[in-house]
Amino acid sequence: MKTSNSFAVLGSLALAAAFATNVYAQTTMNKDSMPGMDMSGMKMAPTDKGGMAGMNMPGMAMGTSVTATATDGEVRKIDKENQKITLKHGDIKNLDMPGMTMVFKVKDAALLDKFQVGSKVKFKAEKLDGAIVVTSMEVAQ
Repeated sequence: MKTSNSFAVLGSLALAAAFATNVYAQTTMNKDSMPGMDMSGMKMAPTDKGGMAGMNMPGMAMGTSVTATATDGEVRKIDKENQKITLKHGDIKNLDMPGMTMVFKVKDAALLDKFQVGSKVKFKAEKLDGAIVVTSMEVAQ
C-alpha cells in the first residue's frame, strides 16, 4: 500500500512541476524575452484583436478565399439611412451561400441611389470585417 501511495505522490509532483513550468513560460514570455526571433510585424496579445493582420504572408490574398463573382438578385428593400439593402438572391458561390432573401451592408452608400425596389440586379458580395458586404452592383441585362 505504501508503494502505491508513493507512486501517486511522485506522479502528482511530476504533474505539478510540468504544469508550473508551462504556466511560468506562458506568463513570462514576451517579444523581448526571445532574442534572435524577428517579431517586428506581430502584435502581441492581449491587445491584438485583429487575428493575423500583422503577419507577413506575401502572395496570400486576405479577406476572402475565392474571388467574388456576380450573383443575380432582386432588390426587396433599400435602407439608405443604415447603408443596407435587402436582396433576394441566387447562390453566392464565393461565400458558399445558398440563394435566399437577406439584408446586406453596402460598401458605397451612393450605390443605393441607383436602384429601386423591384430592380433586377447582378451584384458582388464579400465578407469584410466580419460582415457580408455588397461591393458592386449593376442592373441585370
